[in-house]
Formats: sequence, structure tokens, C-alpha cells
Amino acid sequence: MNLGNSTILRPSEAGSYLSLSTQRLAKLRLEGAGPAYIKAGRSILYRILDLEAWLVANRRVSTSDNGGTAAQ
Repeated sequence: MNLGNSTILRPSEAGSYLSLSTQRLAKLRLEGAGPAYIKAGRSILYRILDLEAWLVANRRVSTSDNGGTAAQ
């Protein structure tokens, strides 16, 4: 499915894309720590653009990197 310029994925597809389980994605939604999502009725949808933005925002260069500075 496409929305504008981005492909839309269901949680199972988004989990595969991110190498995360659907349960982990659900927990991240609950915590407010996961990628942006769309709530359409009972359905949860993810735009690939939002998944990629979340990956970039969570990029680290070492295990001690807390994300306080931009990784180069």
C-alpha cells in the first residue's frame, strides 16, 4: 500500500523491516519510544519513511553512546 510518497506496512511487515517482533513494536508504541505510526480504526500502520527516520534517530556509534550527540 502507498500513501503519498511512502509505502505503508502492517506491524508484521514493519517488524520484519526493522528486525523486531510485533510484540516489541507494540511495547515501543505503548512506551512512546517507537517509530511514528498511523492508527486507522483498529489497524496500526507504519510508513517506511517513518521507520527509516526512527532508525536514523536511534543510530549509535558505541555501546556507551546515549544518543545525546549526533552520530557521524
